[in-house]
Amino acid sequence: MRFGGWFSLPVLSVILLALVSCGKEEASQAKKEKRISESIAVLGALPESVVDPPDNPTSAKKVELGRYLFYDPVLSGNRDVACATCHQPDFNYAEFLETSIGVNGTGHDSKRQFRTPNTIPFVKRNSQSVLNTAFNGIQNHVDYDPVRAPMFWDLRAKSLEEQALIPIQSLEEMRGEAYSEETILTEIITRIRKIPEYQALFSAAFTGETNPIQAKNLAKAIAAYERTLVANNSRFDQYMRGDSNALSVSEKDGLNLFLRTGCAKCHQGPMLSDFKLHTLGVPDTQNRKESDAGINNNYAFRTPTLRNLRYTAPYMHSGKFVTLDQVLLFYEDVAGGKVENPHVTAHQIDPLARKMDVNFRDISSIIEFINTLNDDSFDKTVPTRVPSGLKVKGNMD
Repeated sequence: MRFGGWFSLPVLSVILLALVSCGKEEASQAKKEKRISESIAVLGALPESVVDPPDNPTSAKKVELGRYLFYDPVLSGNRDVACATCHQPDFNYAEFLETSIGVNGTGHDSKRQFRTPNTIPFVKRNSQSVLNTAFNGIQNHVDYDPVRAPMFWDLRAKSLEEQALIPIQSLEEMRGEAYSEETILTEIITRIRKIPEYQALFSAAFTGETNPIQAKNLAKAIAAYERTLVANNSRFDQYMRGDSNALSVSEKDGLNLFLRTGCAKCHQGPMLSDFKLHTLGVPDTQNRKESDAGINNNYAFRTPTLRNLRYTAPYMHSGKFVTLDQVLLFYEDVAGGKVENPHVTAHQIDPLARKMDVNFRDISSIIEFINTLNDDSFDKTVPTRVPSGLKVKGNMD
């Protein structure tokens, strides 16, 4: 029987059902592909060059001076700890400790401990890597401004220049108890001015200045050196620059899972970080008596970069997770409603974390992708001596 001059009703129903089914499948596939494509677009390769602040252009002499200062314990109150004590080349310019031991410490790596007697606390948070901090805050399709680069787990400083002086003034990191926060920089500058080699190095780095040994120039030199510590040619970078063979099929699967589970909602851009504060309920370190509520007292901490994680364990601001598996299992628990920090309530947890879709079966694939972000080609040069004559990297024997 014909219907309206076309087909019978049963035949028409079959055709319509097939068309609708096909349309749904195509729409679903298109939506899936669009989601992945748009998500990939929020990631990116690191630039192949670094942008300097207008008032601190790099130079070989400035970098040379900054390297010496980075490794010289003359910058600490007790002359026993340097920047490099907690930011070591072998650990991606971080270190393998839950939270660091700065002033009054001895030994290195897992054997580092406090001298006795001791009244100095552990450093409050896990030592973040200095590597690639020249790109902190970078976003896709936005001109990079190194003057506004966010620093620290709580974003309390902008730029490497501002960041450089803060550990020197911190009690447990480099200052110690012999000097106050207000007097320590004056003491450090006084010391450096008495060292002939530093007099020559500062004069060469800051030509034309009549009195170049100043705190602002100390910060500029350290920042200039830190901007040379980059690892911007990982296989992921090569892939994002157009080399489709830089990642294996399984690593690409891991990338797609990384995007679909919601990881890229916060881990985005070339540094795979939105550089924003998020409350996740990460457990506190047991190295400190007090709970760390963060700068806003809401337990929010900055999204860390995912680059070179092979070398920077343990993870999170408290250093509580030793492996990436533990980190991803934590996110699975958060999405399931579990809160691991007793000081944080469920309604405080960031909605982006609650909406993640991390499953145990996907973890190994996601980690396989994350490992494509590793790049071991960064500068690991350690000076054999420092101008002060003190131990390079401080007291780590």
